[in-house]
Amino acid sequence: MKNIHRISHFDLVNGLPKINYRVNHFCDACQQGKMHKTSFKPKGIVSTSRPLELLHMDLFGPSRNESLNGNRYVFVIVDDFSRFTWVIFLRHKNEAFNEFCDFCKRIQNLKSTNIVTIRSDNGGEFKNDSFLEFCNLNGITHNFSVPRTPQQNGVVERKNRTIQECARTMLCDSSLPKRFWAEAVNTACYVLNRVLLRPILKKTSYELFNCRIPKISYFKVF
Repeated sequence: MKNIHRISHFDLVNGLPKINYRVNHFCDACQQGKMHKTSFKPKGIVSTSRPLELLHMDLFGPSRNESLNGNRYVFVIVDDFSRFTWVIFLRHKNEAFNEFCDFCKRIQNLKSTNIVTIRSDNGGEFKNDSFLEFCNLNGITHNFSVPRTPQQNGVVERKNRTIQECARTMLCDSSLPKRFWAEAVNTACYVLNRVLLRPILKKTSYELFNCRIPKISYFKVF
């Protein structure tokens, strides 16, 4: 309405009726056509008490360009308590289960504690018989987000975007070919684990997960 009033007042078009348009009026059709979902409010609390109590998982890809090792997908895992993040590169989506099994053994031995819950979307790479059997055998609860509601898996969704934007920025700054995207993603994840602060707790993800302050004096420009 504001735009119609402006072009009518200054005679910027021909054929528009000369009537008084209410500048602050919003028609019902415009309000319905521009509606969007209300964003989910942050909880403002830390819902877990230790590392590996809850892991958020997601995949992003396929990349238009294969990496140097022929990978096209990235499997992202985020620890809820510390927000420490791991990235695993895959050639195909169906490799996610085997990689997750290896990751579980390695990380549980490292921390001498068990994974309690994992959370993912309803993608076929996560919602299948292999994952179900593995979780039942190891006493892991597998939570799924509601379809078409990525906000329920927002921790890893936001991390995906942060890592991708950081990697894309480093590739642009270094003028490297796009086939180096996996190296950029890996570097971005490594750096972000050591410099981003965990909301509320005000400590880096590395410190919360490894119980010591990270050292970054050896960092080099990508």
